[in-house]
Amino acid sequence: MSASSSAKAAGKAAVPGFGKVAVRDFGRVAVLLGGDSAEREVSLMSGRGVLEALLSQGVDASAFDPAHTDLSELKGERFERVFIALHGRHGEDGTVQGALELLGIPYTGSGVMASAICMDKVMTKRVWVAEGLPTPRWVWLARDQLQRERIRELPDRIGLPLIVKPPREGSSIGITKVLDAAQIDEAVRLATQYDPDLLCEEFIDGIELTCPVLGSGAHARALPVVRIAAPGGNYDYEHKYFSDDTGYHCPSGLPPEEEAEVQRLTLAAYRTLGCRGWGRADLMRRAGDGKFFLLEMNTSPGMTGHSLVPMSARAAGIGYEQLCLQLLSLAALDGAPRARG
Repeated sequence: MSASSSAKAAGKAAVPGFGKVAVRDFGRVAVLLGGDSAEREVSLMSGRGVLEALLSQGVDASAFDPAHTDLSELKGERFERVFIALHGRHGEDGTVQGALELLGIPYTGSGVMASAICMDKVMTKRVWVAEGLPTPRWVWLARDQLQRERIRELPDRIGLPLIVKPPREGSSIGITKVLDAAQIDEAVRLATQYDPDLLCEEFIDGIELTCPVLGSGAHARALPVVRIAAPGGNYDYEHKYFSDDTGYHCPSGLPPEEEAEVQRLTLAAYRTLGCRGWGRADLMRRAGDGKFFLLEMNTSPGMTGHSLVPMSARAAGIGYEQLCLQLLSLAALDGAPRARG
């Protein structure tokens, strides 16, 4: 009998490091997917993959798109757990998490506060800097500070090249690598289409890395590091989700001591932000001196065919279906669950 057939027959599935998961105890599960953010297309791909995996393991799971159905229907339809496969605004920024807290339905991933902080790259950086964790230098300009003279000063303050991005978007949406001061006005126009504020960041020339985390608190563990090799170093939306030209290396090829340092930094960054369930840190290793820099923490990472958490999990011996079950088993509320009538 195959492992998946055995799991269905027994109502349980083995998850490395987490013992047994009783699939029948999950009850009705809603997979939140789609939504109304700029990352809707990616969320649909993630959610469909998760839904198919859960169904294949005998979970009573259904798709639920908040863009089409009010979240209050989750309670009306008596869902007992939620797998959040939403990305971006109204998905991983604490808003859906807050609604699920009010409904009393446990959900995957980080809680309200950690989700809100991690979605805002400026707030994330402030927390990391306060805790002594390395992140590239940056300048934040609020919506009432986007005067032409301030924008023109950015190359002098940060240097060139620099990165211009919306502080509350993901999937590299609205990001520009500015090589010349003449490009900055267009980069600002693009970024402010997605966010009224602006984040300008020091460009770190080197190797792009990512490291997932599973679990919470002292039980959280970092998975193998993935090294990303995008064409021309341009790891944009297209190269993340649709192109086959991007190279992914897991094992990363880093020396063991550097791999361990990335995992240490990732766990510190994750715990400092109060994350739980799962997440994925993006980092850079600077070519000149080998120093590592934290870029951002993703609290609802992609689960598509090109996604990095499933890739890293496979290297750790955790298949896609097992990963989905494990994440669902960690669904929780910030507060104590309440009885639902």
